[in-house]
Parts: sequence; structure tokens; C-alpha cells
Amino acid sequence: MAQEFVKAHIKGDKVVLFMKPTCSYCITAQDVMSKYKFKPGHLECIDISSRSDMGSLQDYFLELTGARTVPRVFIGEECIGGGSDVAALHKSGKLEGMLVSIGALQ
Repeated sequence: MAQEFVKAHIKGDKVVLFMKPTCSYCITAQDVMSKYKFKPGHLECIDISSRSDMGSLQDYFLELTGARTVPRVFIGEECIGGGSDVAALHKSGKLEGMLVSIGALQ
């Protein structure tokens, strides 16, 4: 079920943050993403902290991305890492190009 849930969300031309609201790295990732003007529906933040399958989701993140920590940030079907990775991509200017390439920005 966790696998189907994740796969259903990481399709196509949007950015998905799987997160927990009390996690400082998740807040960092959200702050970085808030600097960009996304088309409606192209940025989705999913709080997994209250889900009964949270452990299974994080186990699947480990299988899929090599890490089970949050945030797990996906651009389309590609995981670009966590909060520090997103901040580094933004700082280097690479993140904007990635967002433009999938047509997520206005």
C-alpha cells in the first residue's frame, strides 16, 4: 500500500515533498520551494506524520531513494534528496532549471 501511495503521487510534472511538520529539514525544503512561483497543482506537500503506514512509507523511501528520512523531495519521479540537498540545488541555481524543465513554474 505504501508503494502504491508514493507512486500515485510522484508522477509527471509536479514536485512532491513527503514531510513531517516538526522536522527542521522539512521546513527548510518548504521554505526553499516557497521562493518559486508554481503553477496551481504542481507543488504538493504530504504530511506523513499522522499516517498509520508512516513506517512502511519510510521503508519504501529507503528502497526507492537510499534514505528513509524526511523530507523526501521528488521532481517528477526523480528524488532529489532532502532538505539540505534542496537548499544546495537552490543556492547553485540548478533547482530552478529542474523546475522549469518539467513545466512546474508559472
